[in-house]
Amino acid sequence: MSSSSSKCGKYDVFLSFRGDTRRNLTDYLARTLENHGFNVFLDENELTRGEPITPALKQAIKDSRLAAIIFSRGYAESRWCLEELEEILARKETMGLLVLPIFYDIDPTDVRHQTREFEEAFRSHQLNFPYKVQAWKDALTAAAELAGEDFSATAGTYSHGDLDHL
Repeated sequence: MSSSSSKCGKYDVFLSFRGDTRRNLTDYLARTLENHGFNVFLDENELTRGEPITPALKQAIKDSRLAAIIFSRGYAESRWCLEELEEILARKETMGLLVLPIFYDIDPTDVRHQTREFEEAFRSHQLNFPYKVQAWKDALTAAAELAGEDFSATAGTYSHGDLDHL
């Protein structure tokens, strides 16, 4: 999968992540992919509070061949991450977008079953976005059931070299 062989758009890889992974895993993963010739979409702009996912972000997902979702302890706290996840899974179903979940310092079962930090985040979301909670939970469950990479404490430690095989 190189950018020259991309059949559906501008990007080989769309990275979905929460800012708590930006300076460690996300930036390193983006650089590693780019160094191997992949065209990576890494959202540099924050969404305005209260605004839905932007058309430009939807287009970037649509224009990607693969979406790597970096689940972290703070991922479910972000309404925008959850909206982005819904869009990614919709594109998986309608356009065959490849989706790779990456579990960073979080147990995949916490994502799948919305326990621990994910459960806490949904308590807050239930107050502010009760009409969205079930769809977000369903999206998390579906994404966590896909084959992915586990860089959680329960899976052991990782080194930057571990990412070279992705």
